[in-house]
Amino acid sequence: MKDLEEKNIMITSGPTRGYIDAVRYIGNKSTGRLGTLIAYELLKRGAHVTFVSGTESITPDVTLLDKNSSHRFTLIEIETVDDLLKVMQEKLNERSFDAIVHGMAILDYTPERPCGGKIASNKDKLTITFIKTPKIIKQMRALWPHAFLISFKLEVGLSEDELIERAYTSLMKNGADIVVANNQNEIKGDVHRACFINSRKQIESRCETKHDISRSLADVISRQLRCT
Repeated sequence: MKDLEEKNIMITSGPTRGYIDAVRYIGNKSTGRLGTLIAYELLKRGAHVTFVSGTESITPDVTLLDKNSSHRFTLIEIETVDDLLKVMQEKLNERSFDAIVHGMAILDYTPERPCGGKIASNKDKLTITFIKTPKIIKQMRALWPHAFLISFKLEVGLSEDELIERAYTSLMKNGADIVVANNQNEIKGDVHRACFINSRKQIESRCETKHDISRSLADVISRQLRCT
């Protein structure tokens, strides 16, 4: 099935880092596995995929797919939120994307003034000031106003009603078209319970595994792009 042939899709995937000094940083638990599965599914359906990946994240091995997939796949590696913003504004800003799957785990806060060297370990207490990072998804909407934009909302231990409410609030605030809402406590291995919330505050799809999410997202994107 090549229902996404000639469609250009960007995926962001994996973790971001915020440096404390030259050797220490804060990060998050994202592995990039889900983003990689989404990329495989989109490539199988004929899409051209630009895959923006965090450092040490899992990335697609396109040699596992058909021989033409490598010509439709572009890998860009970033490390920090500023790196991602720079890539978007300077390297990708003139590219046209039909859809964007923004699954990268963006740090909400990063150290304000990273030390250029290595902080000495002889202190009993260390105080670090964190500042808020730019809202990447809003930058995406501004750069690609006509792209079908999918974001993710990860929470911990919320009820389904609470999760839907927060996902919908995020969708309205950031201009996304679909939000994949999930609880951290419902993610383990390939098990990954999630629901897709649309602009009408409806559950468009429910998923139980990462493979479910990748296939369902590809279906949603395909339906949307056929209608535009």
